[in-house]
Amino acid sequence: MLSTSAAAQLSSFWYRIPNHLSVHHHAQQKRKLTTISLANADSQIPLRNFYGLSLAHSSSKGLESNYRSRYNSNSNQNHKHLFILQFFSHADSEDTSNKKPETRNHSQHQVDKQSAFKENDKNRVLFTKMWWVDMKAAFGQRINLEGIVCSTMVILKDPKLAVPHISVPDIRYIDWAALRRKGFKGVVFDKDNTITAPYSLTPWPLLESALECCKSEFGPDIAVFSNSAGLREYDHDGSKARNLEKTLGIKVIRHRVKKPGGTAEEVEKHFGCESSQLIMVGDRPFTDIVYGNRNGFLTILTEPLSLAEEPFIVKQVRKLETTFVNYWSRRGLKPLEQKLLPDPIHCVKEPRP
Repeated sequence: MLSTSAAAQLSSFWYRIPNHLSVHHHAQQKRKLTTISLANADSQIPLRNFYGLSLAHSSSKGLESNYRSRYNSNSNQNHKHLFILQFFSHADSEDTSNKKPETRNHSQHQVDKQSAFKENDKNRVLFTKMWWVDMKAAFGQRINLEGIVCSTMVILKDPKLAVPHISVPDIRYIDWAALRRKGFKGVVFDKDNTITAPYSLTPWPLLESALECCKSEFGPDIAVFSNSAGLREYDHDGSKARNLEKTLGIKVIRHRVKKPGGTAEEVEKHFGCESSQLIMVGDRPFTDIVYGNRNGFLTILTEPLSLAEEPFIVKQVRKLETTFVNYWSRRGLKPLEQKLLPDPIHCVKEPRP
């Protein structure tokens, strides 16, 4: 142990403590640093001894000279480390309420930018999903894969399913009052090219009076059953169905399976009666008529209202369907029997001029 006289001769080096590293300031910090790392690993100084730090050397001049040389060679690096320590310690300990206005504004701006980016990213994903749904709907309405498979089975095994009970140019030729007297309780319309132009929401102008006549006979027991509106695959939120209901004043039946596939369960539930008491009206033999005949409806085939707006592939498929049906009719193929209407010819009339 050194004597008092020897200790008085020892050199000491004192470090000035920055104000923001005072004891009272550090008492409020959540983050506590325990070690200051200088340039060399062997020069780590505990922070708890930092405030009363003195670097005492032995009375040996050689040891003191060696320490001075090492300290001077690393002084620039030590100052850099202390500066970095002071900077980050100050930044971490500073309360957000004491930040400068421009700093708070910059931080808030960064948060707003991140929020806007997340919102834009969410909208981009939503737009992508909506775009894919719309493209899938457009493709599905033009190429009915289920219909192609079903049509192949009809051609090969049961062509009677594609032959309608009644064929008319359009719905003006249908005697709705006669059908009502025969015991039918409701009418199911296809949409595109049956009562509206393809992909239109408004009724075909020449058919408005015929629709009103149908409504006067069947009241609210009229509905649209279409692959372009009300099909959950392409109209998942029902927006197309609601828009069509507003313009036509006719209920649109929501369904899960494309015509000609599926059963009549959803239609029967809507009308509250068996499908044999309902009328199916449509312009496609291998979709509307096949669906109606498979499920026991009275089926009425109409000619298309307009081919101008119809996609090219649909036109070609329609020609093929018409060729098959005309061929089977010439060969004397009869439609399936309908118990409420053994002789459908009595329900056809000439429209008023």
